[in-house]
Amino acid sequence: MAPASRLLALWALAAVALPGSGEEGDGGWRPGGPGAVAEEERCTVERRADLTYAEFVQQYAFVRPVILQGLTDNSRFRALCSRERLLASFGDRVVRLSTANTYSYQKVDLPFQEYVEQLLHPQDPTSLGNDTLYFFGDNNFTEWASLFRHYSPPPFGLLGTAPAYSFGIAGAGSGVPFHWHGPGYSEVIYGRKVLYFPDRWWHATLNLDTSVFISTFLG
Repeated sequence: MAPASRLLALWALAAVALPGSGEEGDGGWRPGGPGAVAEEERCTVERRADLTYAEFVQQYAFVRPVILQGLTDNSRFRALCSRERLLASFGDRVVRLSTANTYSYQKVDLPFQEYVEQLLHPQDPTSLGNDTLYFFGDNNFTEWASLFRHYSPPPFGLLGTAPAYSFGIAGAGSGVPFHWHGPGYSEVIYGRKVLYFPDRWWHATLNLDTSVFISTFLG
């Protein structure tokens, strides 16, 4: 395996509208609106729609990232993640926000509805990561269990690991600078892509639009 210092990858989390419009198509999160970040024309991460588990282990699991398409059907989970339904079900629940710098030093607790209605807006591109608060991880799995039980994680696991979910919602232009951690997947709920990242693969994240996403860490 190549040295970690050489394993650099940057991916963008973009909410791609499904067929339809309004609540059915974009979940009410309105991707592509003011503040949306322009997407680069070329992505160098390979995309696979027909990958077998054997191919996954041999070609990607310990070597390089891959975008997996059509791997699971999370249409039910996606519908439950619409803006209207999440606010109705969890609006009064307290969520923990983290700063967007590499180690998420600062934590702020506030009601989910307050976060969505007051803080979930496009990020100023000149602001620093430690000035940006967004909802990612630090999920209370007891309070959010009614939602997470409808999620179907990617079926490709690694021997000796167990999945752990990290759910998030973030505004356009937000993200996390270069960092690394263990292997796992990052799925855009209103997109069509699932990204797998190997262990200690250096990467950064950038939300091109207001994005709803979930990561499955294999630890």
